[in-house]
Order: sequence, then C-alpha cells, then structure tokens
Amino acid sequence: MKPNSTPANAAPAASEERNIQVHLRKIPLLSELSDEEILRIKPEFRIRHYAKRDLVLHKGGAGDGLLFLLAGQLQVIDVTEDGRAIGLRMLAPGDFFGEIALINNSTRSASVVATTDVLVAFLPAPVALHLFSHSPSVAKQMLQYLAQKIQRDSEFRALLSINNTAKRIFSFIILMQKKNPEGNVVENLPTHQDIANMINTSRETVTRALLTLTQQGIVQKEPHRLVIKDPEALQKLVQGE
Repeated sequence: MKPNSTPANAAPAASEERNIQVHLRKIPLLSELSDEEILRIKPEFRIRHYAKRDLVLHKGGAGDGLLFLLAGQLQVIDVTEDGRAIGLRMLAPGDFFGEIALINNSTRSASVVATTDVLVAFLPAPVALHLFSHSPSVAKQMLQYLAQKIQRDSEFRALLSINNTAKRIFSFIILMQKKNPEGNVVENLPTHQDIANMINTSRETVTRALLTLTQQGIVQKEPHRLVIKDPEALQKLVQGE
C-alpha cells in the first residue's frame, strides 16, 4: 500500500476544473443544490488524483473535510491488531466519505485505499459543515444516507455471523445486488481477494464458490460485474434448500 499522492499529483488539471460542475451534479448528496449554490462552493473543491493502491485516507487522521469519489473505485478498510487489512465496504463514483469524523470533530475511524486509479474531490470541513446546516436538501440526503448506512452495517454484521463459508459468500452477493434495485446485477464487482478480506475467508474459497455458481448457471461473470441469472436459486442456496 503506497502513501498518499504528492501535492503535485493531487493538483487539479485545467480540463477537470472546467468540468467540475458536471461532476458535482453526478453526486447524489449535491444533486438538488441550485446552480447558484453549486457555483458558490465550486471554488472550494480540490481535485486529487490517486493511483491504484494509494492510501487516500488513513485511520486516525484528522477529519478536515468531506471527500467525494468522482471516478474509479475505493475500498474502506480497517487494520486489526495483528496487521491484517479487513475490507469494510467498496465505494463507487458518486459516493462520499469521511463524514463521521467531520460531523463528530474526531479522527478518521477507518482507512480508504484506491483499488483503481481514482479522482477524488475534497471539500474543506468549514464549507461542508455549512452545507449540512444551511442546505435542507443536503441535510435531508445526509440523514437518509446515515440511516441506510446503519441498516447496511447491521446486514453486514448478520452476514459475518453465518458460519457456513459458502452461504456467507452467497449472502454477500445478494447484499451487493441490493445496491442495484433496477436489475439482478452486481456492478463494480470487487476482486476475489477483496471479497475474501471483507467476509473473513480465503481468495481460493471465493473463487470456488463463484465457479460453482457459474457452472450451475446461477450467475454469469462479465468484466467488473456479476449478472445473477437465477436469483431464486441463489436465495435457496443461502437458505440451505
């Protein structure tokens, strides 16, 4: 894992500066802001590039701002006392992170690592907190996000309590699919190693389980995504039927 990019790497490019308003409109948290509000906060953003495996945030760091993923994929991780990296969740374009330390005025509770080359927008804490307190649309969406996060964390804890490893993997796939309500597809499928880290198993076990599902015609693997062709069969495997 490499350290954060240097300031030179993190400097905004001219083309990205011109397109920042378009990027911001793609972020659900900011999507209902007026054009005037967007133009007001636009100069406050700092665009940063990170290469694959770069550390974007480190656990214990200062909650000095809110961050938005504009392009690429990130993974939120925690490190155990024995040095193992445990994946907590994946972040996709449009997601924001760093909100807990910001709201609580505390240090970062987890680290964030780039799993691909990424583009991140950083909004300083004073500006972000002003949005939370003065923009009803941002405050509403933040509350909805936090409620959903509590629900997801509860579901994930229940998943980790499943003793049967295969069932745990199948349940993880269903949990990932829930993020895409419009179809039976897991977009931005994590690597087998990332899945293994998140659900406390081995990469080989994940590979075998996905191969079994593919051979049975329950799923179909495509580049960076998984198509669930037979959701009922997958659910029956989770239930042990």
